[in-house]
Amino acid sequence: MRSLADGNLATMWRNFNEWRHSGYREAVPASPAQRLRDAAKAIFHEIAKFGVVGAVNFVLDVGIFNLLLLGPLEHKVTTAKVISTSIAIVSSYFMNRHWTWRHMQRAHPGRELSLFMAISGIGLLIAIGCLDFSHYVLHYTGKLADNIAAYGFGLVIGMAWRFWAFKKWIFLPVETDPAAETDAADLTVRTTL
Repeated sequence: MRSLADGNLATMWRNFNEWRHSGYREAVPASPAQRLRDAAKAIFHEIAKFGVVGAVNFVLDVGIFNLLLLGPLEHKVTTAKVISTSIAIVSSYFMNRHWTWRHMQRAHPGRELSLFMAISGIGLLIAIGCLDFSHYVLHYTGKLADNIAAYGFGLVIGMAWRFWAFKKWIFLPVETDPAAETDAADLTVRTTL
């Protein structure tokens, strides 16, 4: 017949084995070099995903812009650029929110979308500034010149602005409770000693 002590011993042994195989001991803080490698890897992945989203929306933006210039807005480069970029901005928001930064904290969806549109609007103003400067000030009025000004200069500067601003104000890291982290670190130290 089993005694109560035997049952407790078996439970303790099972719990110990579960803990031993759970990888819990990996919670010990990483070295500064490992943290730097992990951070570099994470930022590289974000930049790569942001670049893929940007490439897809670049094709969308350029395609619509040139269709509008060849069609109904032949002499209205600024209007064509506003329309094409606005469509690409909406597409970009959904692709970035649900792929590039899906692991980041979610603000109120309306606030997040509003900030995204405002920041992207500033990026649009950067691109339009480059386009208008080339077209109206420097008088480079050919289709190639318009594309170089809007995409060769405006897009690159605007993309750098958007990446920085999105990370700073919209797609924020998930906030953690410092007290919970301290408790977990203390528990890790106590169980590994």
